[in-house]
Amino acid sequence: MKPVTRLIALVLAVGALSLTVSAQEWTTRGGDLGEARFSPLQQITPANVATLTQAWSFDVGAGNLQVTPLVVNGMMYLSGGSNVFAIEPETARVLWKFESPGMVGRRGLAYWPGDQSSGPRILQGARDRLLALDAKTGRLVSEFGGFGWIDMNQGIKGDTAGRFGMESPPIVYRNIIITGGNNGEQSPSLGLYGDIRGWDAKTGKLLWSFHTVPRPGEPGNETWEGDSWKDRSGTNVWAFFTVDAERGIVYAPIGSPTSDYYGADRKGQGLYGNSIVALDAATGKLKWYQQLVHHDLWDFDLPAAPTLIDVNRNGKVIPAVAVITKMSLLFIFDRVTGEPIFGMEERPVPQSTVPGEATWPTQPFPLKPPPLARTTFDPAKDMYSLTPEHAAFCQELWTKNQMYTKGMYTPPSTDTFMVTFPSTLGGGNWNGLAYDKSLGLVFTNVMNIGQVAKMAIRKQSNGTETYVRASPWGGPVGRFWNPQNKIPCSPPPFGELIAVDVNKGDIAWRVPIGIIPELKEKGFANTGTLSIGGPIATAGGLLFVGATIDGYFRAFDSRTGKLLWETKLETAAHSTPMSFLGRDGKQYVVVAVGGGSFLGAASGTKVVAFSLPASPGA
Repeated sequence: MKPVTRLIALVLAVGALSLTVSAQEWTTRGGDLGEARFSPLQQITPANVATLTQAWSFDVGAGNLQVTPLVVNGMMYLSGGSNVFAIEPETARVLWKFESPGMVGRRGLAYWPGDQSSGPRILQGARDRLLALDAKTGRLVSEFGGFGWIDMNQGIKGDTAGRFGMESPPIVYRNIIITGGNNGEQSPSLGLYGDIRGWDAKTGKLLWSFHTVPRPGEPGNETWEGDSWKDRSGTNVWAFFTVDAERGIVYAPIGSPTSDYYGADRKGQGLYGNSIVALDAATGKLKWYQQLVHHDLWDFDLPAAPTLIDVNRNGKVIPAVAVITKMSLLFIFDRVTGEPIFGMEERPVPQSTVPGEATWPTQPFPLKPPPLARTTFDPAKDMYSLTPEHAAFCQELWTKNQMYTKGMYTPPSTDTFMVTFPSTLGGGNWNGLAYDKSLGLVFTNVMNIGQVAKMAIRKQSNGTETYVRASPWGGPVGRFWNPQNKIPCSPPPFGELIAVDVNKGDIAWRVPIGIIPELKEKGFANTGTLSIGGPIATAGGLLFVGATIDGYFRAFDSRTGKLLWETKLETAAHSTPMSFLGRDGKQYVVVAVGGGSFLGAASGTKVVAFSLPASPGA
């Protein structure tokens, strides 16, 4: 080894020793229980990130990956399709593989470190089961549920049948596994309850349940007219939980009640739909809640894990929790009391004309920060105009369908198509926030695209009629874009990366993220594009993010938003990356490249790792 190379290796080794083991690892989906998505590693910096190269690629064998791998005790855990893997994190050599009888949750897995009598376990959702695997061998742990798995249907069935699944991983607090799940968020209206539940991590025994739709006699049941609470589906945590381990509080982002666009059969405020709730993590008892959409008619459920932050305000440090929404509204609450730190007010919103519907008269808005994405649209000023062909398409789409908008909370009607900004994709989505405490900044990527919908009558099998959403192209989903090329009908930027100063409640910077190749060829390079998946921040002063449908993985300066590095992937990385320090002393950044999603990217099956190149002569 050359003398200079020996010195570099020594510096890397000393740097590795100075970090705690947890700082070198990535033990939860969000990096820590507070969902900061922050790595304290600083080997990769703005000065050297341009030399980042691919270290390895691992084929999971299934597409539409959204997994964030975990690295614990020298092993990397990831999942996709019907498989769970443990691999060597520096080389991607397979250590074990578990084949599930059903598809596993595509957004990842969780880790329980074990206790004096039980070894560490990997926890993986697989349809309506939660599996417990021995972290060292990949075998089912029979102590858990008697078979190595538990039936997630227990305790949530009413009188109506339904289907349950787990797309997102649970979170582990001490020896308690806390779960949400997918229970049919769109239709029919009735089905499985969306209860939040705590389970014994050793045995799989159900310890507690929190009713996201309160039962008679429970606080909040009065917000449902008559028996509309009964067998009400949706109102679930399909996204991710956050835990304040010091205070023993779990924060849950709850989705909208079914069905998403029609609420005549569920009149009322509808607690705890569209709410962030803070629960005692040991008992499931409610500590506080804030409902961020009343009587949702727009599918504006809470899609992302809340993020624990500290706010320096008026000379005090306030422990806070930040919640990004599909509406692109960023709410910041005192995490102990639930009080809004920058204020919040109810504002009047348009009312529905759909027969039987009863729109809630107001909706909550934070006083700061301002919306992070477009929330209004004036067809006279805001119609797309970069290229004549697409401009003509958008104008015809608007005119032919007699579209209209009255702002973000325009209710759908039966007469013509409403347009609202943002769409059900966001604004924000499950990508959530990354947080750099030293800078006092949270980071997120948002989309500026509208939603198109109206209500159509559908006859049920029992002969009754109900209303369902419809789009100009048939089917229920309509974006304000050309579905052939995915170019929106609003002006760019179509996608942005944004930093918010959490101490001031102000936007610190914002930059377009992503390109549309056919527009770039015509000289429009900084349009931004649509994205699913989010960023991580590092102590090296960087943000790493894939997400965009153009299929690039990028690094930005976290202080300024300047693009520093990008590399083309096989398809879009609709996932959130992670970073860890290998036993070889190198910092790695890893991202799942799975494509798919609502944006229609080509499917991919790879997880890819990047690191700085090896030193010459090493």
